[in-house]
Amino acid sequence: MLFPSAQFLLGAHQPNQFPADDGVEVAVAGRSNAGKSSALNAIVARNALARTSKTPGRTQQINFFEFRRGCRVVDLPGYGFAKVPVPMRRHWQALLSAYFADRLSLRGVIQIMDIRHPLTDFDIRLLELANERGLPVHVLLTKADKLSRSQAMQTLKQVKAALEGASIQLFSAVTKAGVDDARKALEEMWTLDAAEVETQPK
Repeated sequence: MLFPSAQFLLGAHQPNQFPADDGVEVAVAGRSNAGKSSALNAIVARNALARTSKTPGRTQQINFFEFRRGCRVVDLPGYGFAKVPVPMRRHWQALLSAYFADRLSLRGVIQIMDIRHPLTDFDIRLLELANERGLPVHVLLTKADKLSRSQAMQTLKQVKAALEGASIQLFSAVTKAGVDDARKALEEMWTLDAAEVETQPK
């Protein structure tokens, strides 16, 4: 279930720069510094598919990756970092809203949450965008290696209780815990037929 042909397709600052709306896409989103790029790199078992940075908010555009023919992963801008200028933050919000509202090939969302700081206001807003489209959401509680096993399991239990209906797992890009489960979730979303997802905006 590896993706040896995964490659960067293009980056978009505006909706008119998005690639053709065909095939299937899964969006990957998360608050700045939640470990999104590291998670993507772990899923493809490569170190530099998605750029990682010590500076939160480095992803300033929507990045499209083709993992295999007709199957894309869409890296959404890291959101919610306080030091990002207000105009840029507004641009990100408008870009995300346009993507969720109009993208018919979108089949699901993998949401990245730092296990030490889950369920922020930004996380809830993203869940709302997905729910408005009837999209399935799979949550990765990243950086699980930063907590003890008992602490991680307790947080997992709490997030599951708060997000009834979403699939949620522990994940660590460092130890590779949960990587296979994340790959499986991605594959399952790609195989969803359009009829199984409310692809039309409400």
